[in-house]
Amino acid sequence: MTAVRDIPVSDVDLFSDEARVDPYPTYRELRDAGPVVEMARHGHYALPRYADVRAALMDWRTFSSAKSVFVDEETNRNLEGITLCSDPPDHTMMRSVLGRPLRPDRMREITPTVEEEADRVVSRVVEAGRFDAVTDLAEHLPMAVVSQLVGLGEEHRVKMLEWAAAIWDVQGPRNQRFLDAGPKVGEFLDFAANDAVPGRIDPNGWAAHLYEAADRGEMPREKCPVMMLDYVTPSLDTTILGIASMIALFADHPDQWDLLRADRSLIPHAINEALRIETPVPQFTRVLTEDHEIDGVALPAGSRVALLYGSANRDERKYPDPERFDITRKPSDHLAFGRGEHVCVGMHLARLEMSTLLERLADHVSRFEIVSRTPMINNGLRGYEHLEVTVR
Repeated sequence: MTAVRDIPVSDVDLFSDEARVDPYPTYRELRDAGPVVEMARHGHYALPRYADVRAALMDWRTFSSAKSVFVDEETNRNLEGITLCSDPPDHTMMRSVLGRPLRPDRMREITPTVEEEADRVVSRVVEAGRFDAVTDLAEHLPMAVVSQLVGLGEEHRVKMLEWAAAIWDVQGPRNQRFLDAGPKVGEFLDFAANDAVPGRIDPNGWAAHLYEAADRGEMPREKCPVMMLDYVTPSLDTTILGIASMIALFADHPDQWDLLRADRSLIPHAINEALRIETPVPQFTRVLTEDHEIDGVALPAGSRVALLYGSANRDERKYPDPERFDITRKPSDHLAFGRGEHVCVGMHLARLEMSTLLERLADHVSRFEIVSRTPMINNGLRGYEHLEVTVR
């Protein structure tokens, strides 16, 4: 194969503070530059356009996760073999065990619990009138419901948020945030190996079910500790950020809130539109297993390629007027949950939590007004760390 050529090169750092706060102008520049852009700072290529990202997600044989999906190569080597960083058949085996408590039919079983917690938190914040939409509202359901269902114990609830944020930080390059996160990631892995074990966890929780599956011979027992990542990491921050971003969007676009209050059938579309326009997980990487051409651009086998979900979801080639928040758009084909083999295993739970909260808020709130907002700056996540609002 001839050498890679005619690929635009970008020196932009998508992991800088500025880019974590507002990546959208850069995403547009990357989309305009071409279907494939070489990201010079971090030694990989990037796909910024919707059609190419979706096609890559649907082709796991070519765009492999088995060499891990992060940026730093040492981290990638260390994570090979976990659910997120594997391909079928190993991925299928682990996902089948992980996904059992997260199937749509199992969501019906926990719906009363979710509704009860949603009633509790919405009543509290509406009565207060002014609250932090992240810590007082968005964190409540994932923390109350997920921590209980995983069954790691009440004393670890606050730690779960710290651990999850740190694990997302090591998704990026070896910058200061990455380095600061290292000890917390180590703390979580130590906890998963030594404390989150049968006899010390809720025997009816999701974590215990991993060990039961291993005892039945469905998967290797040594996979159990690191598979805790799959329950702690994706189930918390992503949903929390998605909920808070929804509140901010409705505060900034009160006409859309009026539409939703008048027609609750728009709730699923509102969730999709919020996730499209403010994607909590902006990217993962893949490694090409063979020489591959993308829109006429040739890449060699072994290339690491970043799939820019946050850019793809705002691609004007796919969505007309993509910067506009429009809950009648019905973008069920957005990529915030991924697609294909690695589609988010917890998306049904996230949708349940988000839709239940929106229902309750629509009953009691006519307007959200933002007092202040503080962006989260994390290598793997995007959203708000704090969002102080008033309601009436």
